[in-house]
Amino acid sequence: MAAVQPVGDQDFEAKVLQAGQPVLVDFWAGWCQPCKQVAPIVEELAGEYAGRIQFYSMDIDANPATPMQFGIASIPTLIVFSGGAPAKVLVGARPRNAIAKELDSVL
Repeated sequence: MAAVQPVGDQDFEAKVLQAGQPVLVDFWAGWCQPCKQVAPIVEELAGEYAGRIQFYSMDIDANPATPMQFGIASIPTLIVFSGGAPAKVLVGARPRNAIAKELDSVL
């Protein structure tokens, strides 16, 4: 089973907003080259933070409602949710250590 699971508009609330621990959601699209650079970093971090943070990815083209709800205007966007609300928002491709630092700050 992959460490980063897909999430859609229909199950976003149950999987992300009602989660009992912090959740990182990677908002991406297949045509986005920076998204393709960030995806393996997110996958690696998901393994490292297993049990402490849940990791999901959302294809914004297939699921337009949730990105609109959270005002996502640029991708990749990583949002760390804690207690059902955004705790950290990272827009654009970031190096691994910068993403890890933000995850640590939420924990």
